[in-house]
Amino acid sequence: MLLWKQRLQGKGSGGWGCLVPVAAGLLELVPGPVPILVPVPGPGLHPPSPGPPAGGEEVVRGIAVEKFDIVKKWGINTYKCTKQLLSERFGRGSRTVDLELETQIELLRETKRKYESVLHLARALTAHLYSLVQTQHALGDAFADLSQKSPELQEEFGYNAETQKLLCKNGETLLGAVNFFVSSINTLVNKTMEDTLMTVKQYETARLEYDAYRTDLEELSMGPRDAGAVSRLDAAQSQFQSHKDKYEKLRADVAIKLKFLEENKIKVMHKQLLLFHNAISAYFAGNQQQLEQTLKQFNIKLKTPGAEKPSWLEEQ
Repeated sequence: MLLWKQRLQGKGSGGWGCLVPVAAGLLELVPGPVPILVPVPGPGLHPPSPGPPAGGEEVVRGIAVEKFDIVKKWGINTYKCTKQLLSERFGRGSRTVDLELETQIELLRETKRKYESVLHLARALTAHLYSLVQTQHALGDAFADLSQKSPELQEEFGYNAETQKLLCKNGETLLGAVNFFVSSINTLVNKTMEDTLMTVKQYETARLEYDAYRTDLEELSMGPRDAGAVSRLDAAQSQFQSHKDKYEKLRADVAIKLKFLEENKIKVMHKQLLLFHNAISAYFAGNQQQLEQTLKQFNIKLKTPGAEKPSWLEEQ
């Protein structure tokens, strides 16, 4: 904080003067031709804070350079892959094709679409069965109530109520089997198949990169062989080999996953189709004993009333 002391010498108080220090934090106005303001440091003034150390600037600069290199490599890779993709679509570029593997991949995609359709229909069946069971339960309660209030029709209302309760019980058992079927198909389609297709997408990206760098290497190989060209050719050869190794590794991974997926699909569907057939047949035949035996055969337990989670089944 600056403290001021004004003292004018001579006549008048409107002349120009300059401020000169007379004590710590005090300035004195002295008459003169040019006004000059001279600051005097007081106890409230602080020196400017020092800048960041040189070592910190080097670290920041190094991080910035590293990020720039990452973006640069990404940009070059994206340019090469886009160029290769457009060349393939317009028929001007060559494309590496594994006919056997491509056929298996296309078959997997078609199988997944068909299984998704089955899953959609099975979920619709589950919703309809649930509505049917709820309706039968309400109808049975209505019949039971009327049997108590209509003595002349007590017997007729009574056995209709018992029939609806039996159908409701069988419907709940069937619903447990169908829910188990839906859960298993959902796991197969949206987890097992989807995991394999994610690896397929990585393989297809690696294939595009491999062809892009292969084309770049071929173009450099047909060019002049001066000192700069030889250096670029060596770098292109190194990048090509790296992408080739990545492509071959992912191709092997896809082949293995396709094989295991096919084995797992056959095993799962054999069990689930047998369950679905036996449960549906027993339900519409009115064979309650066979329906319950089907659930025991596949280790399916219905959720008991009063359980914490409202689910129709528990899998052991």
